[in-house]
Amino acid sequence: MGAIEAPDLSYAALAPLLFVFGAACVGVLVEAFTPRSVRHPVQVTIALVGTVGAFVATLLLAGTEEVTAAGALAVDGPALFLQGTIAVLGALSVLLFSERALDPARSAFVAAAAVPAGSVRDRELATSERVQTEAYPLASFAIGGMMLFTAANDLLIMFVALEVLSLPLYLLSGLARRRRLLSQEAAVKYFLLGAFASAFFLYGLALVYGATGSVRLSDVRVAVVTEGGSALMVIGLGLLVVGLMFKASVAPFHSWTPDVYQGAPTAVTAFMAAATKVAAFGAVLRLLYVAFGTADWTWRPLVYALAIASMVVGAVLGLTQTDVKRMLAYSSIAHAGFLLTGVIGLGPDGTGYGLAATMFYLVTYGLTTLGAFGLVTLVRDGDGEATHLSQWAGLAQRSPLVAALMSFFLLALAGIPLTSGFTGKFAVFRAAIEAGAWPLVVTALVASAIAAFFYLRVVVLMYFSDPAPDGPTVGVPGMPTTIVLAVTAAATLVLGVLPGAVLELAESAAVFVG
Repeated sequence: MGAIEAPDLSYAALAPLLFVFGAACVGVLVEAFTPRSVRHPVQVTIALVGTVGAFVATLLLAGTEEVTAAGALAVDGPALFLQGTIAVLGALSVLLFSERALDPARSAFVAAAAVPAGSVRDRELATSERVQTEAYPLASFAIGGMMLFTAANDLLIMFVALEVLSLPLYLLSGLARRRRLLSQEAAVKYFLLGAFASAFFLYGLALVYGATGSVRLSDVRVAVVTEGGSALMVIGLGLLVVGLMFKASVAPFHSWTPDVYQGAPTAVTAFMAAATKVAAFGAVLRLLYVAFGTADWTWRPLVYALAIASMVVGAVLGLTQTDVKRMLAYSSIAHAGFLLTGVIGLGPDGTGYGLAATMFYLVTYGLTTLGAFGLVTLVRDGDGEATHLSQWAGLAQRSPLVAALMSFFLLALAGIPLTSGFTGKFAVFRAAIEAGAWPLVVTALVASAIAAFFYLRVVVLMYFSDPAPDGPTVGVPGMPTTIVLAVTAAATLVLGVLPGAVLELAESAAVFVG
């Protein structure tokens, strides 16, 4: 038996991953050996160094096209663009973590006289001085898994990345102190349904391996070209898509999304809604267009149907929601359908305007959603965040700035002109029309009009309703949350008014290397 040779690794190309995973490992050591009194600022600093360092590394690697780790990882334009996006969203999420719901006793948003409802244990946890610093290494591991997910050039590595990003999120979802039972219920639901999705992905991986003899995406593409699409390969691809669509919260694989978004700490919900969507669609794009781009007949009808289902389910069920976080969850489901219209619009060779449009949409959606959830953390009552729509009545009278920013983010999600949401939707719809999928675009426009109703309903409620006498308070954000809101609001405006630079960057990066 011959000696096992270590694969060649390009450490420079892997620098973004090394930054984030290195920060996560250091964070675990800090959690074990650092005194509790200094642990929180140290953990925040380490997590920020990891994410900011990863972002800088992606900028320095711009233009790199390299396959490393024995062909298991592809460092190319889409991978670097999406890794940079995830790093920015991760850094902003860490800032939300540092001030928000994971540490309610020290938060500037909780009134000192507020007595939380619930059991004795709930009250003890809500008023505890203990800081849950374990959230930071968990978030770093999740960010690393997401960045690995977008660069995986091997189905087995893609599965490993899926687990690395998922397991920390399951734990983070259950870390809320206020309404902790709801949070723990959300974590269990997320874990159980996530396990099913992982099983689908792994079974699909096995079938594709059986049909093609390889798990390498480039080898799968060669097998598809030379041998055609067998029934075994098509079934395997379908199971792989099911596993990925669960992570992207695409209907009908969305059942976990409203409950988890509502039950998880709002800072964690913001992180999941923004960064996980980018990672999931990055993996979807690489799988479909690197491995199966020459056999688009195997997946295009499926993606077409899933896009319509997701847009309709998200828009229609969003109308019935009375909780802000659940409303944003169904908004996420609808936007997953809009993103799939961009996937339909990508050329069969894995290049083209559809890929650039989809990547641009991921940037705009991630930043806008993060800002919207950041504002949700400011509106509070004695039980924590006040997320029922009735509690947002007359909010403009209590805090005109918060109401204005929330209206701006909601209009961006609705796709109103002069916001990034309009530019993103225009880009993906144009790509789909160029690919001949105009019926899908018509459906998307109708779904957008329906979804605009429940966004505008919140705006009307904030500005044209009288506030309740015992309504929630609106806290003054600290510096971390202020930075998040300023960055996301500025990006939403700039990408709506002057999107050219980022669109050109996405177009120049829209070339896969296998």
